[in-house]
Amino acid sequence: MIYRLILFLILNFTALALGGIFTGKGVLSDWYIGLAKAPWTPPGWVFGAAWTSIMICFSIYMAYLWPGAENKSFILALYIVQWILNVAWSPTFFYYQQIFAGLMVITALTLLIGFFLFFYWPELKIKSGLIVPYFLWLLVATSLNGFIFFKN
Repeated sequence: MIYRLILFLILNFTALALGGIFTGKGVLSDWYIGLAKAPWTPPGWVFGAAWTSIMICFSIYMAYLWPGAENKSFILALYIVQWILNVAWSPTFFYYQQIFAGLMVITALTLLIGFFLFFYWPELKIKSGLIVPYFLWLLVATSLNGFIFFKN
């Protein structure tokens, strides 16, 4: 269990680091500062705290899911797609300034995490609660991206 957890922690925090490369500069850009943002947009520090907690919980979730999975290749494929979508959102939104494409990426990521949550709930039961913060945060993030798309 500990080795799986360490592996998923490394993979998930690598994704955060890669996304952070684009987010850091983008949040301070004139383009982003000038956008109309949702009134429920949290302060910047919340994003770092939320993502750190979420990735720890998601790593634990994946470490529990992996050993009991019947179709490991399917879970691996889902995880890889999740990883790519997670990394892709920041450059899509902040670097390329593609608000609609960012909305599509984050919507796909939200649906994928929702799939993890509901499809594997019977297998993991209460441990599925570990992925709930990720799903809820993505719902908020998707709403923020959607607001920016519709108001700008």
